Amino acid sequence: MQETTSLYLVPTPIGNLEDITQRALRILNEVDLILAEDTRTSGKLLKHYDIKKPLQSFHAHNEHGQLQRVIAKMEEGTVVALVSDAGTPAISDPGYLLVRECIAHELKVECLPGATAFVPALVNSGLPADRFVFEGFLPHKKGRQTRMKELAEEVKTIILYESPHRLLKTLQQLAEYLGEERRACVSRELTKIYEENRRGTLKELHEYYSTNTLKGEIVLVVEGKK
Repeated sequence: MQETTSLYLVPTPIGNLEDITQRALRILNEVDLILAEDTRTSGKLLKHYDIKKPLQSFHAHNEHGQLQRVIAKMEEGTVVALVSDAGTPAISDPGYLLVRECIAHELKVECLPGATAFVPALVNSGLPADRFVFEGFLPHKKGRQTRMKELAEEVKTIILYESPHRLLKTLQQLAEYLGEERRACVSRELTKIYEENRRGTLKELHEYYSTNTLKGEIVLVVEGKK
């Protein structure tokens, strides 16, 4: 007898609504409950595809409190899908704790393939893509200097997520620790109409964004140490 899946991790588009698989749409139509990082954001996606399923918030601020209630529902037979605002759940988004708890309770988990921001940014950067490290968001304060020193010695291509209002600070610090001539690429608004992939040295990128308005989600890809 085939084991029934209790939790589906369903990637959602990072910008362009066409970037969702037929399987993802089928799963979202079949599950009993959809857990969403932001129900308003996911609600727009579900409405676009005419998917009418119960939607419940599950984000970084409430996942500890929700965890056991969700597990209890799954043990009673409720089939759940987890989505983030954009991309693949658990990649710099909530999801890891729920997956870990499902495994501990011997509940079957399936992760669907699909959209995630760092892959197109890496491939588009022109930097080596055969070996890379994904660092997610750097610490804002505590541990940031230590992480910078570690990245200075990293030989693989480095991938970071960053927000628009912190990008200049990050580019400046990376230039200080890794060297101004280290090559990099800033990708923003991926898959959207105003997508931009700006390539250059860390110094050049810092100079460019010092005088150019920056909006949207950002992936920063940096050359590894030679």
